[in-house]
Amino acid sequence: MSSSAILPALMAILLGGFAVAALAEPPAARQKELVHLVRQDCGSCHGLTLQGGLGPALLPATLAGKPVEGLVATIIGGRTGTPMPPWHRFLTEDEAQWIVGKLMTGFPE
Repeated sequence: MSSSAILPALMAILLGGFAVAALAEPPAARQKELVHLVRQDCGSCHGLTLQGGLGPALLPATLAGKPVEGLVATIIGGRTGTPMPPWHRFLTEDEAQWIVGKLMTGFPE
């Protein structure tokens, strides 16, 4: 592939990723449900303020530098041999990615 063809291909990949991210935004009612789920269900182990408990803190400072894909995989699939259950029956991967994005920037009340 010539260098003149690489730039348009890279732009398509990058812009395609942004389009997917934009489609992953849950409707407002579902966002409210997801915030409640994280605060109550995840909070039962990670602390109601997400500062840690049985599970680690889920604050921007503690998640900084961690790969989004790995965090999404942990939410969806759980962690074998730990108390972290899989949430794939209750969440889509897009919803898990939305949650991770919110956790990394400061989770809403």
